[in-house]
Order: sequence, then C-alpha cells, then structure tokens
Amino acid sequence: MKSCPRCEASIDDSARFCSECGAPQNEEAAEELDQYVQRQAKQVAARSGGARGDGGSAGGGTGTGDVTAADLFGVAAEELTEREQLWRRGTYVIGYATIVIALTQITNPGAWFLLLGGIAILPPTRRLLGLPVGGTFKREAMAGLYAILVVLGAVLFFVL
Repeated sequence: MKSCPRCEASIDDSARFCSECGAPQNEEAAEELDQYVQRQAKQVAARSGGARGDGGSAGGGTGTGDVTAADLFGVAAEELTEREQLWRRGTYVIGYATIVIALTQITNPGAWFLLLGGIAILPPTRRLLGLPVGGTFKREAMAGLYAILVVLGAVLFFVL
C-alpha cells in the first residue's frame, strides 16, 4: 500500500484518487479532475449568464465585474412571476417610505421601530438574513415582522 502525498493516508496501489482527501494519485487522474472542474465551471457560468466566450458582458455593460439582479437576489428579474415582481416592487416602496418617515421623526423612540420595520421588509434584507440558514425567509414572515415593528413604532409615537 502506498500513502497519499497530500494527506499521508494509506491508499490502495491501484487507486486513482485518495479516499480521504480526494487528491488525484497520478497524472491521468489529475487531468480527468481538471477537465471535470472546467466542465462544471462552464455549466455554472452558463446558468448564471456569464459565459459568452468573448470576455464581454451582455447588454453593453462595463465588463465581467457587472453586478446583476441575479447576483443580489439569487434569481434574475425575468424569471420572477408577475405577482412576485409586484410583491418585490411593493415591498421596496413600502420599505423605503417607512424608512423616510422614520428618519424624519428620528428623535421619537418609535421611529427606531419604524426604521427597523422598513429595513426588514426590503427584499435584500430578506435574502441576507436567510443566508446563514441556507435560503431566504418567507415573504409572509418578513411582512409579519414589518407589521409588528410598525405597530410598536406607532404605539410609541402616540404614547410618548
């Protein structure tokens, strides 16, 4: 038995890859792995719309460093249903309006709850808060959080 040059694990003499770390054990296996990785990279690039072959970006952008809606929200705007697009536009309007109202009344303690509610309803916040759990929070959950924070803010506005 021989040992893997990367992790020193014992492997079978005829093994092409290490069973512990996955390192290729000969040139043929290394080339096969390289080709596999290149195929996977092309598939991922094709799915995200980044593979054009000429190094440019579609739509006359400034190059491969362009940030698209798919990068920010995980899905291209064209792939959203009409209802989802309406929901997203509506939450932007409601969220930013709430934030503006909160900032104009920032000296009132209730404004902080309005500010948090406005931030919570925005689609990027929903996605960013969901990253640690591996997805996005449901729209209804974020709308509920928004409603709770706005009600608390409104109560504090009128009480204080």
